[in-house]
This record gives sequence, C-alpha cells and structure tokens, in this order.
Amino acid sequence: MISKFNYPLLVLIVLSFSCSSVKQVPKAINITQNFITDQPITTNSHAATLVELEPHKLMAAWFGGKYEGAKDVGIYFSVYQKNKWSAPKNLVAPLIRQNDTLPCWNPVLFKSKSQNLYLFYKVGKNPREWFGAMIISKDNGNTWTKPKYLPDGILGPIRNKPIETILGTILCGSSTESVADNKWRVHLEKYTESTDSWKKIALNDKKQFEIIQPTFLVHSDKEIQILSRSKHNKLISSWSNDNGNTWQKTDSTNVVNSNSGVDAVTLNNKSFLLVNNPLKIGKDWFNGRNVLDVEYSKDGVNWEKLFDLENQKEGEFSYPAIIETSDHKIHILYTYNRKYIKHVAFELSKF
Repeated sequence: MISKFNYPLLVLIVLSFSCSSVKQVPKAINITQNFITDQPITTNSHAATLVELEPHKLMAAWFGGKYEGAKDVGIYFSVYQKNKWSAPKNLVAPLIRQNDTLPCWNPVLFKSKSQNLYLFYKVGKNPREWFGAMIISKDNGNTWTKPKYLPDGILGPIRNKPIETILGTILCGSSTESVADNKWRVHLEKYTESTDSWKKIALNDKKQFEIIQPTFLVHSDKEIQILSRSKHNKLISSWSNDNGNTWQKTDSTNVVNSNSGVDAVTLNNKSFLLVNNPLKIGKDWFNGRNVLDVEYSKDGVNWEKLFDLENQKEGEFSYPAIIETSDHKIHILYTYNRKYIKHVAFELSKF
C-alpha cells in the first residue's frame, strides 16, 4: 500500500523518468566516410541522390560539368557494393535542342514497389526555366529507357526522393522559382504508374512563404509532413492528413537553416533523421554551408543534433541525400566543396 505521504514523491519519480525518456536520442556508431571517387571526372560535382538497388548494393547519381549551369553538365552515376564505389560514368548527356545545348540538374533516384527504378531530373538554362524529364530501368540500372519529358507544368521531384503513398502511386515534392520576380513556391505532384499520368497538388500556404525543395516525413498511413528550404532562416513545415491529397498548416519551424537544401528519412520505428545546414543565411549564398549536421526527432517538430558531418571555418558542404537501407544502416551523400561527392554511413545505437 502506498502512503499518501509518499504519493507526491512517486509522481515526481514517474514524471522525471518520463521526461528523461522523451529526451533520449540514439547515438551514431560505426561511422565510415569516403568520397565516391578521389579523382572526379568533372570539375564540378553537385546535388547527389541515392537509392538501394538490393541488399548491400546502392546507386548514386549527381550532376557534373565545368560548373553549375554550364552547357556540358550531365548526369553521372556510381554503384556501391562490397564497401566500394565503382568508377563514375555518364548516364544522361546535356540536351541539344534548337541549336542550343541545355544542361541537366538535380537528379532524383527512386525505386518503386513495382521494381521500376526511376531517374528524374531537370533540363534547362536555369531553375526558373527548366523542365522535367525521367528515364526508367527495369533491371536495376543496367539498361535505361530513352529520356521522356514530363507534361507542361510538371517538374517531377525537384531535389529529394519521393514516397510511394499507395501501391503504384508516387508522391513527389516539387517547387518553382518564377522567372519575373524569383518567387519560390512549393507544390506536390502525384505520378500514377499504371496510367503514366501526373496530377499537380496545391499547398495551402496563407503566409506565402518563399520555399522550395520539400522533403517527406511519413508519420502514419494518412499523416505526412514536408520540410521545405526557405529564404527565412528556418525550415517551413506543412502537413497532410489524407495521405498527401491536400496540404495545410504551413508554418515556420524552429529548425535554423541557411537557405540550403535538406533531406530527411523516416526510420523503421517512425522516428526521423534530418541532414541540415544549421546556420543562418549569410551575405553570400554559400555562407552557412560550412556546417552540415544530422538531427533526430520523434515527432518531426522537435529536433536534436546527433553529430556534425562537417564543421569547418570555410567550405561548402551541402545538398544531402539520406536513406535507411534494409540492413538498418544510414547512408548519406553530400556535395563536398563542389568538387567531390562524399559518402558517410553509420548505424544508430539502441536506447
């Protein structure tokens, strides 16, 4: 029997235990890191994407050329198995159209439950005028279809990996940068494999945030969240309660970001990891990209740093891609000073 005099003490102990449990986060262990190649075949490498082809086999892609937007910029790829990356090769060349050469941008790899391997990418002079394209492989990247250009007004996943909300339905986070005044706006796009059709989904954004490049966090069969890069020193969040058909509650978060691309992953236990440049915007566009970290959350709202991938006085470490593989390892790719694509892998300790 518990004495009434001991009851407050018991409550205090229970509350203390509960609070400490909430604050618990895993630790990153068995961290490894390397470059996809120590001898890049292009002067500039940027905007990597990553997918698991099968257990213990990954594929990466990125755009490369003389510099971002140069006429020689194409899509390159490498395959990772037995803890080693293959020599990079060109996969998509710049598009020659109407006596002009158009560079490639922002590849996105995604493997659907139908075993289709997609490479989505953009083509154009700049992000305000580019258009969407995709190629498909049915044999894990050994052979690919010819490029297919997406319908007018459809760009495909703009930078981060999509999600498959129901079998054969691929939900893509997309965004636009207007030509006249460079306004940034996020929207969603739904691709149906069986009909090869696209549907554009608006975002309810009453505050008209300047946002692009959303990444997904899946909370349940119905509840999905996106986090978007912004011009406001913070990531902006939006929510869907109907499996991505409508979006609302668009508002600022407490996650500081230097107007740089982020990526997130939903772990098997429904917690989340975020790769982020956690500094405020500086005078120049690259300011704040000298620090890149990994953050952890149980609810997509409150985030705590796990560790720094990079923390240097100068440098650009940006545009991350993160996945959890079938063996529960975490793999991250990111741009390293625009010259290399760096690969970091680790495991999460149990509480």
